[in-house]
Amino acid sequence: MDINPNLEKTRVLFISQEISPYLEQSILGTVCRYLPQGIQERNKEIRTFMPKFGVINERRNQLHEVIRLSGMNLIINDVDHPVIIKVASLSQVRMQIYFIDNEEYFHRKATLTDNGKMFPDNDERSIFFSRGVLETVKKLGWSPNLLNCHGWMAALTPLYINELYRDNPLFTDVKIVTTLYNDDFKGRFRDSIYDILKFDGIDAKEQKILKTANYINLMKCAIDNSDAIVFAEKDVNPKLVEYVKEKKLPYITYNKYDIDYLTDISDQFFDEILNNN
Repeated sequence: MDINPNLEKTRVLFISQEISPYLEQSILGTVCRYLPQGIQERNKEIRTFMPKFGVINERRNQLHEVIRLSGMNLIINDVDHPVIIKVASLSQVRMQIYFIDNEEYFHRKATLTDNGKMFPDNDERSIFFSRGVLETVKKLGWSPNLLNCHGWMAALTPLYINELYRDNPLFTDVKIVTTLYNDDFKGRFRDSIYDILKFDGIDAKEQKILKTANYINLMKCAIDNSDAIVFAEKDVNPKLVEYVKEKKLPYITYNKYDIDYLTDISDQFFDEILNNN
């Protein structure tokens, strides 16, 4: 069968808290390194984002600032924060990674914890990252058909899409897939996250689950605002597995992590979700 070259490619936006080789290897980082590559090789158009943590060596990884995309500011907790966009290329596979950077939030000697304890402003960092990605996509004028979120740092993105960005033509019809990992954290976000979300225009009445913003409730919020779920590990928190099944959301489970398998199972699943009106 001939392929029509004029057909518009499906556009997939990947948002991840880590990607190999920019951070130490993990299942999350491995998935987010190879899955976008595989999806791109399946003739889909992709954009991939992660935070520019301070431990990432810019010179060794050849990061550079994208001047035309930088210059934005986001107000988080009533404070104005500049958004810096950087990019690096995995030249061997012709794939670019966009980084959301900010001196106050990300220029630290650790990523998510300090001596084993959560950074107290991880709530603000998570919101800044999610909003920074969406505002950058707006500036690119790039309309994703499907959004795939990886890791709890990206978990508020589905909420922001549904509460604040659905009226924007770029995001009106986007389908949201959240990928869950065994990445539980101890403790909880500060109570102030509820006020920050309310200040941003998030309907507080509908987000009571975040009154106690621990890992389970944060991920439940992501699930509530998603069209489908991927279990990237077999030992995802059982409370979340049960919650997904109770909501009767479509889901798949990864059983291995090679690029062909990830691409095959994910590409088919993404197409099913996109075709499910």
